[in-house]
Amino acid sequence: MGDYQVTNVQQDALGAVQLELGNPNTLALRRPFDPLAHDLESTFRLTRFADLKGRGCKVPQEVLNQLVEGLQQDYNNSGDEHSHFMHMATPRIGIGLDCSVTPLRHGGLCLVQTTDFFYPLVDDPYMMGKIACANVLSDLYAMGVTECDNMLMLLAVSTKMTEKERDVVIPLIMRGFKDSALEAGTSVNGGQTVVNPWCTIGGVATTVCQPNEYIVPDNAVVGDVLVLTKPLGTQVAVNAHQWLDQPERWNRIKLVVSEEDVRKAYHRAMDSMARLNRIASRLMHKYNAHGATDITGFGLLGHAQTLASHQKNEVSFVIHNLPVIAKMAAVAKACGNMFQLLQGHSAETSGGLLICLPREQAAAYCKDIEKQEGYQAWIIGIVEKGNRSARIIDKPRVIEVPAKE
Repeated sequence: MGDYQVTNVQQDALGAVQLELGNPNTLALRRPFDPLAHDLESTFRLTRFADLKGRGCKVPQEVLNQLVEGLQQDYNNSGDEHSHFMHMATPRIGIGLDCSVTPLRHGGLCLVQTTDFFYPLVDDPYMMGKIACANVLSDLYAMGVTECDNMLMLLAVSTKMTEKERDVVIPLIMRGFKDSALEAGTSVNGGQTVVNPWCTIGGVATTVCQPNEYIVPDNAVVGDVLVLTKPLGTQVAVNAHQWLDQPERWNRIKLVVSEEDVRKAYHRAMDSMARLNRIASRLMHKYNAHGATDITGFGLLGHAQTLASHQKNEVSFVIHNLPVIAKMAAVAKACGNMFQLLQGHSAETSGGLLICLPREQAAAYCKDIEKQEGYQAWIIGIVEKGNRSARIIDKPRVIEVPAKE
């Protein structure tokens, strides 16, 4: 795959976009994206440039596990004595967890790396860029790695876009991605841009670190509690927002939700997805977290099960509470089996961290994150003795999380 270095010309174009947006890092000051303000049709929707949205594009978990089995066998069977020695010194963490952690040949250092890309799920290109970057970085943060050394950006411009649409939308996506990287204290120094039937956006995040900088997610013990740092329901919110334009869909949910509720939920979801898990990650070290994962395409239960399956101790996770963006639980119910939000299967994009914390530290963790970020975190479950599985109780308590005004 050929890569590019960001040229001065591109930098200038991005700079021009930044001037036009004023200070884009301040969400409150940003006006929502208005196609007309950019001389685009009023009906322009970024989300129409792919048939699947966000994390709805994931290959099912069971299928994925089968596909990657072959990759792992090759590693496990390699008879390289040097690599065996490296394994003994530093565990190689690979497929199935959030990041790959590879011991380097330079003493005591590890390469921590992750990649991710998906399709537009919101109609604001700038916010889409921010969400994509936050989502890539999230896997580092789930491992307790708070510093990122470098990012690459992966972009596919849709062949269905007119030149005008491309020239408006792509610099805004790039600007959002770049601003999010700056917020994370890192920078974008390369990547790949292609044309493709669908618009895609993603990237790669890389860090070289010492073993004390990451938290191997396998130390949960009986009596720990599970903390979640962002509300669920992002997929429901972005779908409901698109249905405002589709009468036959809207009629299914308008009995349980107003247009205003849907707009608020959509903005709450965008704000949540664009927010970095960096502070949540930093506080994992302070409060002695025993492991974490981020909640993305396989939903809360899918990721909880993956985390449980990697534990050293014979434990299981039991989830009692589901914090959900306000009114989205009702929307999900009105749609029958479509989302399976309350069953824990609804895909999330750039979701929160699910963290195993010692019981006596969890309340302080939640208080600290709220003090630093102005957003709540919730204790949603417990770790008990078991067979490395995860489940949600029959009638979980739904916590309605209001819009951040």
